[in-house]
Amino acid sequence: MKERKGIVLAGGTGSRLHPVTLGISKQLMPVYDKPMIYYPLSVLMLAGIRETAIITTPHDQAQFKQLLGDGRQWGISLTYITQPSPDGLAQAYTLTEAFLDGAPSGMVLGDNIFFGHGLPELLARAGAKREGGTVFGYRVSDPERYGVVDYDASGAVRELIEKPAKPPSNYAVTGVYFLDGSAPEKARSLKPSARGELEIIALLECFRKESSLNVEIMGRGYAWLDTGTHGSLLDAGNFVRTLQLRQGTQVGCPEEIAYEQGWIDAKELAARADIFGKSDYGAYLRGLLDVPV
Repeated sequence: MKERKGIVLAGGTGSRLHPVTLGISKQLMPVYDKPMIYYPLSVLMLAGIRETAIITTPHDQAQFKQLLGDGRQWGISLTYITQPSPDGLAQAYTLTEAFLDGAPSGMVLGDNIFFGHGLPELLARAGAKREGGTVFGYRVSDPERYGVVDYDASGAVRELIEKPAKPPSNYAVTGVYFLDGSAPEKARSLKPSARGELEIIALLECFRKESSLNVEIMGRGYAWLDTGTHGSLLDAGNFVRTLQLRQGTQVGCPEEIAYEQGWIDAKELAARADIFGKSDYGAYLRGLLDVPV
C-alpha cells in the first residue's frame, strides 16, 4: 500500500487581500512570526506525511522554492506544481495526479490554520483510513460562506452543499481533506460549476454517494482559522501571538515537528536554529535542545 502524500494548495490570486497581495503570494505573507504556508505544511507533517506537493501560480513558484527549498531541512520531500489558472479547489487533484501516482492524499488549503490539543491524533486517525475520504465539520456562525454539512434526523450526513443561501446546519467543511487514490479520477469527472470552477464539495459528494465519506466533528477544543481577508489575517496573527506568548510554545513550527517525529536529529535542529540567529524563533529552536541562548 502506497504511503499517503500531501498537497498544499497555495495558488490563486489572493484578490480578497488586494492591494497587499499584488506583489506577493498570500501564502507567503506573515501570520505573526512565520510565513502563512508554514501552518498548513505543519498540519501535513503532524499527520505523518513526508512527501508533499506545493501548488503555486507560475510567477510565485520561485519565491516558494527560495523559502521552503526541497524540504530536506525538515526531513521531508517537497515537489512544486504550477497551477496555470485558479479553476477550483478540486483542480488540485488533477494537477497532482502524476505526483500522487495512485497514493492516498492529505490536502490542506494554504490559507488555513488549525490548532488544538489532540490535533495530531485526529489527523492520524483520518490518515490511517486507506479507503474513502475523511473531512472535518466545524461549527461556525456564518455557514453560508462555506461548504455545509446537511445531517438527517439520525445524525447521518445527507448532503454537502456549497455556500447555501439557507444553510441546513452550522457545520462547515474545513480546509483539510483526506482522500483515497481515486480522488484524481473523480476530480476529472467533474463538470465546472456555475462559477466555472471544479468544486471541492462536488468531489466530496462523489465519495458520499459511494457511502465512503466520513465527516468527523472538530469540537470546541479546536481552532480553525481562514486567513483570506484582511480582518481574518489580523485575527489569526493575534491568535498565534497570544498563544505563543502565554504558553511559550510555537504554533506551526516545522522544525519542532520534524525533530519530535525523528525526521531530523539534534545537530540538524541546531543548524536550523543558527540560521535564524538571535530572533525569537531561533531562540525557541535552541530551547528545544536546552542550549543557552
